[in-house]
Amino acid sequence: MNEIEYSCRELLTSNDINLNSEIDFDVNGEIHTLSFGYIIETFMMASHASQLAFLAALQKAMQSNDEGVEKFFEGMGQLLLMTHLSKNIETP
Repeated sequence: MNEIEYSCRELLTSNDINLNSEIDFDVNGEIHTLSFGYIIETFMMASHASQLAFLAALQKAMQSNDEGVEKFFEGMGQLLLMTHLSKNIETP
């Protein structure tokens, strides 16, 4: 685990937010469930600059309230799913 990932995880746990909290996404009638921990872990595979942007956005979401954190992870989860689905689209 790198330092940025550790900071993300610590930010949540120090504010009593469970890393195993999950968000369900309905994609064409199929439910995909992603945990906060999984979303963090996946974004930490991106470039260093993207990791820093993720941490900065998470810090800003933490300043608002719990709803801000939930919205943040909903948005990040949607981005992950859209990226995954776009890679799986077959072009003629």
